[in-house]
Amino acid sequence: MNYKSIDWNKIWKEQMLKNRKANGYKDCALFWEKESAAHYWKMVQETQRERIKKTIKGISINSESRVLDIGSGPGVLAIPIARKVLHVTSIDPSAGMIKVLKEKMAENGISNIHCVLKRWEDINIERDLNAPYDVVLASLSLGMFDIRESIRKMIDVCTMNVYLYWFAGEPSWDVHSRNLFALLHDTDFHPMPRSDVLFNVLYQMGIYPHIEVFPYQHINVFSSMKEAMDYFSHRYGAYTDRHKLFLRDYLQNILQKEDGFLVLRSPATCLKMWWENKTVIKSNELCKKFSENKKIKGKALF
Repeated sequence: MNYKSIDWNKIWKEQMLKNRKANGYKDCALFWEKESAAHYWKMVQETQRERIKKTIKGISINSESRVLDIGSGPGVLAIPIARKVLHVTSIDPSAGMIKVLKEKMAENGISNIHCVLKRWEDINIERDLNAPYDVVLASLSLGMFDIRESIRKMIDVCTMNVYLYWFAGEPSWDVHSRNLFALLHDTDFHPMPRSDVLFNVLYQMGIYPHIEVFPYQHINVFSSMKEAMDYFSHRYGAYTDRHKLFLRDYLQNILQKEDGFLVLRSPATCLKMWWENKTVIKSNELCKKFSENKKIKGKALF
C-alpha cells in the first residue's frame, strides 16, 4: 500500500467509533457531573500544579492576548491564563464542568472568561464565538469524531498559534479499562486514537508541527473505598451488586494506601504539538478577514 493513499482522518474516525461503541455510545460529557468535575479540579490542584505552570509557560501569551480554550473542563488552565491575558473563551460540553468553572471564577474574582456549553464540533463560529483568537489550545481534550474538520475550525478562528496536547502510547488507564471491560461486561475495550494518528492527520493537512514529548501522571486520591467506588462505578458502568463486587476486588489490588488515603497513580506519555497559524491557509472566508485584520500573511500549505 502506498502510504500516501492512507486516509488518516478515516483511521481516526474508525478508532473513535470503536471506542464509542465499546462504551455503549454513552455521552462522555454526562460523566462529568458537578461532583466529578469538582473532584477533577481538586485532584489537579493537589497533584498537577507543575504541569499546569509548564503548560502556561509554554504558550505565547501576553496581557493583550485573546485565548480560546477547547475542552476547558473546570478551568484548570482557563483560570490561571485569565489572570495573564485580556480574554479567554472556554468551551466544554459538560454542564458539570462549566458549573464548577463559573464557581471557581467567582471564588477567584475572574470576570474575563466567557463560557460556552457546547461540543467544539457543534460550535458556530459567527454565532457562538467572538473570534479571532491569538491562541487556540486543546489540552487533553481531543475526543472529537472528525479531527480534521475540528482542526480546520481551530485554524479558522486563530491568528497566531494553535497548541494541541494528546496522549501517546498506551496510558495505564487504558490497561485498567481493558481489564475491567472484560471483567464487568465481557467485551473488548477499544482506546481512542493516539498522537501517531493525530500527527499524520496534521501532516496530510500540510501542517508540520513542533513536537515536545513529556511525561504525564494522572493521580486520583480518595478518602475511602466508598468514594473510589462511587467514582469508578459511574465511569465503568458497574451498577449491579455483582459488578460492584468485581470492581471492588479490582480496586483493592490497584489502589495504594498513602497517609490514610487511597491513591491511584496513572502514568502516561503525552505529546505537545503546536504551529504558527500564519503558515496555514484559512478555509472560512470570515476567518480570512480575521487574518487580514491582524495583518497576518502566510503561505498556503493545503
